[in-house]
Amino acid sequence: QVQLVESGGGLVQTGGSLRLSCAASERTFSSYAMGWFRQAPGKEREFVAAINWSGGSTIYADSVRGRFTISRDNAKNTVFLQMNSLKAEDTADYYCAAKRSFISVRAAREYDYWGQGTQVTVSS
Repeated sequence: QVQLVESGGGLVQTGGSLRLSCAASERTFSSYAMGWFRQAPGKEREFVAAINWSGGSTIYADSVRGRFTISRDNAKNTVFLQMNSLKAEDTADYYCAAKRSFISVRAAREYDYWGQGTQVTVSS
């Protein structure tokens, strides 16, 4: 079992930056692929980014590529999402998730464990 807790959300102006963190208290964290998803009011859950167990492979949604960076520190059981050049359309609840392979990582239904989410609001 993997317990995930997101943090770092908040209110930021258009063009600003935030860094989200996802902390895992599970000692087998380093064996999992990790993903970030988001859900805006009235919208369906949307894939944002994913990273493999070692951090050597990453995948991004077209809407965030070039602005967001996913990374991980396995020694600290933590995955990050650095968000730059934020836009109003980035406003959403952001969720961290874990799965056992780096296959089908864009599909939320494939993930085994989920955090409770953290709110990101970009003013416009």
